[in-house]
Amino acid sequence: MIIWDDHFHVDPYKGLFLEAVRQFHRAGGTHLVVVYKTAHDYGFPGLNAEDFMRAMDFHIGLVERINEETPVKAYAVVGVHPAEFVYLAEQKGLEYAKNEVMKALEYAQRLCLEGKAIAIGEIGRPHYEVSEEIWNASIELMKYGMSLAKEADCAVQLHTESFDEEKFRELGEYVREVGIKPYKVVKHFSPPLVKVAEEVGVFPSIIASKKNIKAAIEQGNRFMMETDYIDDKRRPGAVLGPKTVPKRTKAFLQNGLFTEEDVYKIHVENPRKVYEVEVEED
Repeated sequence: MIIWDDHFHVDPYKGLFLEAVRQFHRAGGTHLVVVYKTAHDYGFPGLNAEDFMRAMDFHIGLVERINEETPVKAYAVVGVHPAEFVYLAEQKGLEYAKNEVMKALEYAQRLCLEGKAIAIGEIGRPHYEVSEEIWNASIELMKYGMSLAKEADCAVQLHTESFDEEKFRELGEYVREVGIKPYKVVKHFSPPLVKVAEEVGVFPSIIASKKNIKAAIEQGNRFMMETDYIDDKRRPGAVLGPKTVPKRTKAFLQNGLFTEEDVYKIHVENPRKVYEVEVEED
């Protein structure tokens, strides 16, 4: 059985790194989308485009190690986290920060075009209060990242504030404005609004709590599951632990909440459609 976690972080400094991946595998996980953290997490100051680019290269190296040293198939997602933009704008000014982040996002696009990454992300808007000018600039950068993904015909993973139906519809307007294929826009940390996301066309990647996945599957199987595991020993199991997606999937299948068709759709067909990768059958 293929089991895909759509949003998972690794940290060789503060976390378990390969051991977290092995825990995922021992629980039955097979495929991981490993998302860039921040330049700062990887030991770079995060004060210019070069810092972000070096951090992305470092991240690609971590994903290569997962593929070489564990049985799990891992895919890289690279970008500039919205919090990195906020920090840079506060340190160096808004226009400087925007220009540096745009250059870094262009590099993320190149890594996607070279086949080293499958999506640009996580990009988007900060999940905490910021000034109006930083908020508006974050939206500009999110749209710029989506336009780069459109050019590369790759996916984009979005980090945002808490979402509701109205915000999904707002996102749909940005998607139409940019012209990216809507199903290539992944709302990471999505609430279980499967029907609304389907109407808008974007793809929800839903935190795999029991409550969320139960609410999601009642609306259909057009979603992916994620832990948003952050791999920090000071916060073990945050956001959810590495074993959660395989364990939740198997439990839902055993309890009749998922059919085998649901599992195949969520873990094979949906990722294949969004990322255009061949999710191999064992």
